[in-house]
Amino acid sequence: MSRNGVESDAVSATGSRTRVGPVAALRGSRRPAGRGTRSLGPSDPGARVELTIVLRPARRGRPGASPEAVAAVGSFARRHALDVDDARVELRRVRVSGTVAAVERAFGVRLERYEGTAGSHRGHRGPVRLPAELRPAVLAVLGLDDRPQARPQFRRFPSVGGIAARATAVSYPPPEVATLYDYPPGTDGSGRTVALVELGGGYRDADLTAYFAGLGLPVPAVTAVGVDGATNAPTGDPGGPDGEVLLDLDVLGSVAPGAAIAVYFAPNTDRGFHDAVIEAVHAPQRPAAVSISWGAPEADWTGQARAALDTAIAEAGALGVTVCCAAGDNGSADGLADGRAHVDFPASSPHALACGGTRLLGTGSTIASEAAWNDGPGGGATGGGVSDVYPLPAWQAHAGVPASANPGGRRGRGVPDVAGDADPQSGYRVQVDGSPAVYGGTSAVAPLWAGLVARFSQALGAPLGFLNPRLYAAAGQGFHDVLAGSNGAYSAGPGWDPCTGLGSPDGARLLAVIRAATVVPVGRARRRVGRTGHPRSRPSSE
Repeated sequence: MSRNGVESDAVSATGSRTRVGPVAALRGSRRPAGRGTRSLGPSDPGARVELTIVLRPARRGRPGASPEAVAAVGSFARRHALDVDDARVELRRVRVSGTVAAVERAFGVRLERYEGTAGSHRGHRGPVRLPAELRPAVLAVLGLDDRPQARPQFRRFPSVGGIAARATAVSYPPPEVATLYDYPPGTDGSGRTVALVELGGGYRDADLTAYFAGLGLPVPAVTAVGVDGATNAPTGDPGGPDGEVLLDLDVLGSVAPGAAIAVYFAPNTDRGFHDAVIEAVHAPQRPAAVSISWGAPEADWTGQARAALDTAIAEAGALGVTVCCAAGDNGSADGLADGRAHVDFPASSPHALACGGTRLLGTGSTIASEAAWNDGPGGGATGGGVSDVYPLPAWQAHAGVPASANPGGRRGRGVPDVAGDADPQSGYRVQVDGSPAVYGGTSAVAPLWAGLVARFSQALGAPLGFLNPRLYAAAGQGFHDVLAGSNGAYSAGPGWDPCTGLGSPDGARLLAVIRAATVVPVGRARRRVGRTGHPRSRPSSE
């Protein structure tokens, strides 16, 4: 340890110390071993490790890193015997790889193998350390820990047992849900692309062909994109990640049948999650929306991984891409057993459109009833509540976000923003691994809203980008206000609530609200209002 508390050497797996000059710990990079996890000992020093070094934006609110920062990180990697596999200014990342021994020396960590309930994975002891001169430019170093990061947010019917559950259940083809929510006529998402982020599983063309033929719709144009070595890899298990992939594809492809779909398959790690989102946002054919149906409680993320993904989502909004995230399927506890309330990330990102769940009953174009989804213990319930990490955003200041149900009553970012049908007992008829099935979960709500965004973008002739300020400024216009139900610690009620947000969409009316908030007359000219509410001369390109 050097003077002033700045560390000046790194520790390898063998315990030897290598002089590397003054270094500083990267904030939020320490990751404890998971619950019920035990160490199996040091990683093989000769094994290969692939990392993504995420850089901060060069300018606040503008995409891209500085070329100087990218060059400096590349030089640092080469000095430590790491290969620079890819360096992209526009993606704010440098991909590097090397042996465990080289990685340990470069970042001052000890890599070990662990075993737990999620299986075997690599992890590290202590925080990531970087040269002090690089620390201001580096946001995260992802890939040192390769444990599963997120879970899919879907539920299969029947999610609770017994005759009563089956007797009261209904199900819908997704286009019927779009009709109940009055998706704007004359739109189908044509000319728009929507991206899906998937952290496992896959789809078979035969499933898509059979499913859309049964709906009398054309098979959507679907492209699979591999990220960090992952591919479209169906497992054949409809209860596994294939269920997530096909639910997303069937819902999105049938409520926005004219839209092209790009499916980004990535490993289920913090690195894979970030890399999939940033690649989707910066695709040559930029999507109108990105749909994310995977997440985990905020506490299950490191600070650096949250910061990296949140920054990518913020960048998406600035580039005209709306990011729709499932709010979770485990009620106000979000699946944790500590007796406290939690919200799911990335839905809790203040730059995401967080999508909660309802139980929807209706026929034709008439909604008979709608309540917050809650099927009780084991059956699932919509996520929602108050963030433990992010402060209350300015655009949510007048929404009536309550104090957290946890001791201390923190007032933070409220989740969700919007809602839609999610209860598997009023679920979606889909086809997974060759068989028809009924699925629910907030996993279905993210692509439901992403398809609506694509149709809005088509109608407006422009991308929407970060949509939240306009939705909240409209004071709930264009929504079906959901007044009944709870998710555990919180209850639905008039206006915004921590179960269903502003409510479920009243599509045609909501489009009119967004159109009025997007284009306003200024003298003889018409100027477009940006996501901050300030006029700008032209819309972002899509």
